[in-house]
Amino acid sequence: MARIEVVMPQMGESIAEGTIVKWHKKVGDRVKKDETLLEISTDKVDSEIPSPAAGVLAEIVVPEQKTVAVRTVIAYLEAEGGAVAAEASRPTVPSAMETPKPIAMAPAPISAAPAITPLAAPASGRFYSPLVLNIAREEGIAMNELELIPGTGEGGRASKKDILAYVAAKKSGAIAAPSSPSVSKATSAGILAKPVDVPELRGKYPAPDFEILQMSNVLQKMAEHMVKSVATSPHVAAIHEVDMTNVVKHRGAHAIEFEKKEGFKLTFTPYIVEAVSRAIKKYPLVNTSIEGDKIIKKNFINIGIAVASENGLIVPVIKNAEEKNFLGLARAVNDLATRTRAKKLTPDDIQGGTFTISNYGVFGTMIGTPIINQPQVAIIGTGAIKKRVVVIDDAIAIRSMAYFTMSFDHRIVDGALGGMFLEEVVQYLQNFDINLKF
Repeated sequence: MARIEVVMPQMGESIAEGTIVKWHKKVGDRVKKDETLLEISTDKVDSEIPSPAAGVLAEIVVPEQKTVAVRTVIAYLEAEGGAVAAEASRPTVPSAMETPKPIAMAPAPISAAPAITPLAAPASGRFYSPLVLNIAREEGIAMNELELIPGTGEGGRASKKDILAYVAAKKSGAIAAPSSPSVSKATSAGILAKPVDVPELRGKYPAPDFEILQMSNVLQKMAEHMVKSVATSPHVAAIHEVDMTNVVKHRGAHAIEFEKKEGFKLTFTPYIVEAVSRAIKKYPLVNTSIEGDKIIKKNFINIGIAVASENGLIVPVIKNAEEKNFLGLARAVNDLATRTRAKKLTPDDIQGGTFTISNYGVFGTMIGTPIINQPQVAIIGTGAIKKRVVVIDDAIAIRSMAYFTMSFDHRIVDGALGGMFLEEVVQYLQNFDINLKF
């Protein structure tokens, strides 16, 4: 056997360090190539890191919950058949031996494999090979559904044969697909923090009246990013009422047909992304960043979508949104949301954003004031869509209404520009063509 180093991978150009969240193997355990070896956390994303080779975990250098610089040796493997180089084209997350290269995004609409519900980490701890996971994604099988497939492999594992047999039975109608669970609304500091005993605080905050929680690495990084943003940009917020009736009607008329065709639900997000993308084309100054006394204008539109996962808020990015049609945007939104919750994002997926959308309306929130995602200069927050009584041309009507909030950096976006941009977004949605075909 050849002894090879496992290093902390660099999950993106701006990432300088990572935290070991969990080792999936103990010293002496055998590990297969591409089997999950450990989980790491950075200020951008949490990732499962596959083993670069088959062999035995000989030594763990960096324990769980410790943060180290990228390229630091974190473990040693005794690899079978000599040192095995990590594959150049890793399908999901790069191995802990290699530095990931940026992934080029095609300008055409993303033809991502449909998924009915987001893949999540297996609750049972059951292992799935990359091949099985890829088949599940291609066939739109969510993790909760995958967990129900009987396995004939070693230790009850679901093999390629098992999942293909399940897919065939499902398509023939012999098996009914389980209902899609709604996105958990329990994502909070309660999930991101764990009870901890701190002697110096125990006297000040005695149990049972108080409970001391340790902030997770994700929560700490998120807090640092928010504080930095508020300190960097003079935030100004503009709020606009939006009549979403046409959008609601269009979605309602096409939702069933869309899901049958694409394999995932049609949400309001692609409508909003398209509206924002069109508005940016008209007012490109909101698609910039600031470097000292220089304005950096981006000639591409990369829209970040804030996605709530069980580990916190992640902002994957739709690249070149201006070059995608509505269907391409819908596929891109679903693909990124699915891979976010499955912890399958690549470093490139969370980099390069030029504008961000935060949809807190999914939690019933009506109005919010989102914090700008640095180094961007603006962000739009979308509230819940509610039916309300409104006055239209002196007549009383019931319409589907929402509030959109735009927070912008007043160093570069003044009230006039912010107001005109938000109005452009609103007008596109209010006048959406209900006869639009996919």
